[in-house]
Amino acid sequence: DLNECGLKPRPCKHRCMNTYGSYKCYCLNGYMLMPDGTCSNALTCSMANCQYGCDVLKGEVRCRCPSPGLQLGPDGRTCIDIDECATGRVICPRFRHCVNTFGSYMCKCHKGFDLVYIGGKYQCYDIDECSLGYHQCGSFSRCYNTPGSYKCKCKEGYRDNGTNCILIPSVMIEPPGPYHV
Repeated sequence: DLNECGLKPRPCKHRCMNTYGSYKCYCLNGYMLMPDGTCSNALTCSMANCQYGCDVLKGEVRCRCPSPGLQLGPDGRTCIDIDECATGRVICPRFRHCVNTFGSYMCKCHKGFDLVYIGGKYQCYDIDECSLGYHQCGSFSRCYNTPGSYKCKCKEGYRDNGTNCILIPSVMIEPPGPYHV
């Protein structure tokens, strides 16, 4: 049996163990054996199988998440979303509500409001459904704009029957007949 471990150049980068008719290579701690017999630093991001990448700090691989709205999951490799809206830490400007997105959030205008860029900033302005004709008021009612919506009120002489305005029936009162003595 030839001791291949004693040959020059050495067949293994770190440790070599002679076997009958062959040899086996081993790597020092923190390294892994590659298919070509070399030893590669095991503390690399490619070996860690992180979802978004990693950092090697003080000889330790730590997976990282690309946004403050994500946190490392229990497996230490994948990132899970933080619902900023549910935590209550997000305060959206007036007429807006929080909507969670993967890794972040956004403040959307309430229903009945449009996002408009005026005076160097974006603000949510009320949509006037009455003047734009975006209402369901019937022909016998008037539309009144309200913040984020509108109301229908019956015109004079009409009343609401629950679904639309109908004419109030006029009651004819006959004068009393002549009195008999």
